[in-house]
Amino acid sequence: MTTHTGSKTSRGHRCPRGMMLSLLVAVTVGMVMAAAVVVSPVEAAGLANCPLGCQCDDDTLVVTCGEGQLDVLPIVLNPSLQRLVIKNNKIKTIDSSMQFYAELTFLDLSYNHLFNMPPRTFAYQRKLTELHLNHNKVGSITNKTFVGLVALTVLNLRGNFLDELPEGVFAGVPKLEELNLGQNRIAKIDPKAFAGLTGLRVLYLDDNTISAVPSPALQPLRALGELYIGLNSFAAIPKEAFAMLTGLAKLDLEGAALLNVSRDSFRGLERLRTLDLSDNRLARIPTAELAVLERLEELSLGQNDFESIPPNAFAGLNNLRVLDISGSLKLTRIESGAFAHNTNLEEIVIASNKMLTEVQDGALSGLPHLRRVVLKDNALTTLTDGMLSWNDLVELDLSENLILCDCQILWLRNLLVSRSNGTVGAAVQQIPVVCASPDRLRGQVLQSLSPELLGCTHPDRQQQAIICVVLVSAAAVLTTLALVIYKCRRRIQEAVKGSWGSNGIGRKEREYQKTFSEEDYSARHPHPGPPGGGLAIHPTTLNNYQINHQHHHSHGIRHIPVTEL
Repeated sequence: MTTHTGSKTSRGHRCPRGMMLSLLVAVTVGMVMAAAVVVSPVEAAGLANCPLGCQCDDDTLVVTCGEGQLDVLPIVLNPSLQRLVIKNNKIKTIDSSMQFYAELTFLDLSYNHLFNMPPRTFAYQRKLTELHLNHNKVGSITNKTFVGLVALTVLNLRGNFLDELPEGVFAGVPKLEELNLGQNRIAKIDPKAFAGLTGLRVLYLDDNTISAVPSPALQPLRALGELYIGLNSFAAIPKEAFAMLTGLAKLDLEGAALLNVSRDSFRGLERLRTLDLSDNRLARIPTAELAVLERLEELSLGQNDFESIPPNAFAGLNNLRVLDISGSLKLTRIESGAFAHNTNLEEIVIASNKMLTEVQDGALSGLPHLRRVVLKDNALTTLTDGMLSWNDLVELDLSENLILCDCQILWLRNLLVSRSNGTVGAAVQQIPVVCASPDRLRGQVLQSLSPELLGCTHPDRQQQAIICVVLVSAAAVLTTLALVIYKCRRRIQEAVKGSWGSNGIGRKEREYQKTFSEEDYSARHPHPGPPGGGLAIHPTTLNNYQINHQHHHSHGIRHIPVTEL
């Protein structure tokens, strides 16, 4: 009976335990499925739509793809995308997939293999402001290539294979402010190629095969502020070639193969602030030709063929602040007063001129605002104390020259030591000067050498010079005084004798008056009046005679007594 009851009890507990297990499994599966439903729509969709090697942010609406193997533009990205950057991939063409991204404001497809852009490719990108297609293989563009880009302000086509710019090619981008066409193969520019670009501020035409300044094509660009047109083959610049660009502030003619410039080459550029004429073939500094640029502040003239910088080389450029003359293969000498007219100069860079051996005394003097001087990597062996005002500099670089470390350079050693210790002038940023000769000092830092090592067994040359000046001045003063005394010796003698004589006369007269007064004389020698017919002598006259008698007698002259008259 007991057994029967137990068997009933066991059978009664078995059913609820199975149901509990089933319920637990069902709840767990339900929770997993619910979690999957909640999480996956966002994350899974994001992972599925973002190409390999890209970063997709649906919050900022930015997609950035680094170096990869993409050969077409993805069409599965967020349609609301605003910035798309796909660089260093293998995209060859832009097809109709662009129509899916009408909200784009920034598109960078640089460093791909683009060679073809069908007409109206960007017809739906009416909000796009920047388009970077640089360093691709685009061979041609037409007046329909950029149709629809009504908001575009920046267009970069640098580093492609363009060989010409046809008429109205940029008519579809009327708000363009910056256009980069550098590093192409452009040889022909239609006179109306830039028609409609009245707001263009920056234009790059450098590193092409243009043989003459395209003045007619530049006519519409009244607002142009910067023009980069170097690395072409101009040879010369025609008269008033840039006169239509009245607002131009920066002109880059680096590497334009210029042999010379005329007096009217830069006529009309009254607002020009920066000019780069480096890496040309100018045989002399075009002083008169540059003088019309009265507002010029920065000038680069390195890598040309002139051999010297003469006095007043930049006359007329009174506002010049920065001057760079670097890399010239023939420059050997900078003469005294070379920058005498450029008193506003703040920075001079004269570097890597392998033939430059002489900077004359006073070449950089008279420049009160000069703060930065770079004279590195030239062939200078020594420098003079009077070359410039060293104490006012903030940055000084004399490195990589062939400095001869002897007593003549002691002044520079003392200056550098004082500046590094902060005892003279303001703190200066300077690179150590290393000795090139003599052999015993080669490779040593000038600042670390003592006067004895430099061969200076006598006082500082500057102190010696001061002492010599003082001695010479003193000798000159004494010599002048001696000459004056010699020339005026007679007057001096007369003045001295006159002083002594007047003192003698006074003493004699006083003695005479004491012994022989006027009353005594009158009493002893009464004189008859005029009626008697004799000569009447007035006492005063007699006294005067007596004074004169005493005076002449004092000089050893015998006089006739009055009684004998």
